[in-house]
Amino acid sequence: MTDRNAPAPKRLLLVHAHPDDESITTGGTIARYAAEGAEVTVVTCTLGEEGEVVGDEWAQLTADRADQLGGYRIHELGRALAALGVPAPRFLGGAGHWRDSGMAGTPSAANPRAWVNADRDEAVAALVAVIRELRPHVVVTYDPVGGYGHPDHIRVHHVVTAAVEAAGTGAYPHAGAPWDPAKLYWTVTEASALRRGIAEMTGLPDGWQRPGPDDLPCVPDEQVTTVVDVAGVLDAKRAALAAHATQVVVAPGGAQFALSNLVAQPVLEQEHYVLVRGDRGDVDGSGRERDLFAGLS
Repeated sequence: MTDRNAPAPKRLLLVHAHPDDESITTGGTIARYAAEGAEVTVVTCTLGEEGEVVGDEWAQLTADRADQLGGYRIHELGRALAALGVPAPRFLGGAGHWRDSGMAGTPSAANPRAWVNADRDEAVAALVAVIRELRPHVVVTYDPVGGYGHPDHIRVHHVVTAAVEAAGTGAYPHAGAPWDPAKLYWTVTEASALRRGIAEMTGLPDGWQRPGPDDLPCVPDEQVTTVVDVAGVLDAKRAALAAHATQVVVAPGGAQFALSNLVAQPVLEQEHYVLVRGDRGDVDGSGRERDLFAGLS
């Protein structure tokens, strides 16, 4: 029997470029809010077809060989989201509608189906339709440089920004009834937290490299508006990272992970955000929110 007096669940939408991005940058946040009963949806814009592969087992799936990596990464994403407590993958425009662009200047970036070449209105309208369907209170995506400069991440930033602005207006009338998300955040990493995580690294696996000062992206501490404590859900985040086995390897003990370049990255107990749309809610003594839904009733 439905309790009509029960509060409506919080709704969180995260928009990412490729499978594994959701786990690397926001996995703890996804797991925490899902465990707290929020309705959490992850929308992914490509299948990650141009990804580099860790190890030999799946190396022949890459774009320059069998070109089957994207399909396999759907499977990985499903397993990762299950570990985080979220329903099945959802792809913008449907699975395979837009293709991973690879890095700027590569042949893959010239593919007409590449995400960087997506028609802007088509992409924005597709995301507006998702926002109006799901009616999220909070939306999360990348900052203007896409975290580390990947063209697909930057394209996601622009599409999400435009869609959030349009969703509550009369634009794209074919895309459902207007809905205006209360808050928009960028996912980032705080510089001092990253430095501490690197300083605490010990006993890296053979062949792994300790990151240099410019190897991992971060933002100055003063830019961070919101810190989400994910210490209690790190096992779920580690399981999600491990599910992306073609892309990510988790060190024994789970304190670090690495991509195909084997540059170690710390698994931090906090995930960091910049509030760029909406009102800041309750803050701690440092002036930062501790909850993406802070200030929302």
